[in-house]
Amino acid sequence: MTDQRVAELVDELPDGVVVTDPDVVAAYRHDRAADPGAGTALAVVRPRRTEEVQAVLRWASAHGVPVVPRGMGTGLSGGATALDGGIVLSTEKMRDITVDPVTRTAVVQPGLLNAEVKKTVAEYDLWYPPDPSSYEICSIGGNIATNAGGLCCVKYGVTTDYVLGLQVVLADGTAVRLGGPRLKDVAGLSLTKLFVGSEGTLGVITEVTLKLLPPQKVASTVVASFNSVAAAADAVVEITGKIRPSMLEFMDAVAVNAVEDKLKMGLDRNAAAMMVAASDDRGAAGTEDAEYMARVFTEHGATEVFSTADPDEGEAFVAARRFAIPAVEAKGSLLLEDVGVPLPALADLVAGVEKLAAQHDVMISVIAHAGDGNTHPLIVFDPADADMAQRAQTAFGDIMDLAISLGGTITGEHGVGRLKRPWLAGQVGPDVMALNQRIKAALDPANILNPGAAF
Repeated sequence: MTDQRVAELVDELPDGVVVTDPDVVAAYRHDRAADPGAGTALAVVRPRRTEEVQAVLRWASAHGVPVVPRGMGTGLSGGATALDGGIVLSTEKMRDITVDPVTRTAVVQPGLLNAEVKKTVAEYDLWYPPDPSSYEICSIGGNIATNAGGLCCVKYGVTTDYVLGLQVVLADGTAVRLGGPRLKDVAGLSLTKLFVGSEGTLGVITEVTLKLLPPQKVASTVVASFNSVAAAADAVVEITGKIRPSMLEFMDAVAVNAVEDKLKMGLDRNAAAMMVAASDDRGAAGTEDAEYMARVFTEHGATEVFSTADPDEGEAFVAARRFAIPAVEAKGSLLLEDVGVPLPALADLVAGVEKLAAQHDVMISVIAHAGDGNTHPLIVFDPADADMAQRAQTAFGDIMDLAISLGGTITGEHGVGRLKRPWLAGQVGPDVMALNQRIKAALDPANILNPGAAF
């Protein structure tokens, strides 16, 4: 019966779109989160056109087969985990882009990498701001699925702020167009925003209209080392209360040393925290915001403050921050957190994570988009050590409980996926959970779209 159903799908689509080779299918079992509960799909489908996605979802609806949408597999929450007896629908082959410099928009298929979109629109002297640390390997479709953020989002906003329109294929195969190349449009409910961050549970995005900006100005960069995490966090609160920097990033001692082990940049190994900040604006009365941040860092006890207007020097420190996750990952397997809190609670969150690391006897490194309170605690463990793995899992949950207790969120940009699903109700409450379920049931009554993710 399974072979017959898959053969029917193969017949409906162009040659090579449906892949059943076991080795290929195995490579699509999970995303970067490496969910241990990943199943084995019947097939991987790699369409190139909206009509092919429609055919897949019509077939899946007719046969009750679950469909897990997938971008490049760089997700960190288990949102693209394959299901036994299901289909993995990869958008990696959907790679068209058209740029309109007059309206400052780009119409993009979801398989293009974030970096590829940036490079293409730069040829028209335009800029696409959202910049996750993984921007060189993550796809636009995946960014939209989780409403990804990034390093410059403290000033320029996250993915949803640049999505003007979408084409979405619903569970029954219906393709709808939402929004478009208009900067102001309030006709009907805000359905475009509904699908951004929906993690493939409401529909499959096959085209997106992105808002673009003029090129970013050259930034001045400020790097500061601190002997106290709390002092660094207090400096963040003071800075964001006065200005909006274009970047305000945090690395703890574990991350600093892990990066230094690999890059040999001369980073301060004795620092409890390092801040990487930038400004692409000039402050009031001609005083540069970069100078203001350097002064605040110094007033809060920074042991070393380095400022530069040289773009290459500045980019070297930004690259160090982007490299933090791979550097820490070299020390062992990771459970990656994505919790966020209101800025005044940032120091309490970081201090609380430090206590949990000691309590559970596991290494936890904290890096953060400090300017918007979005932190990434990285729990390092050895999966071959069953006791350590259990302690790491317990710490994972305790960190989310801590964030919720501080008025925060279990995810700022990575999504709920499957790994964080048990904690969602604790954050949003029963009434909001019920509302989410009603929306899901209205758009996907048979629950074939990424079942088990988020809800």
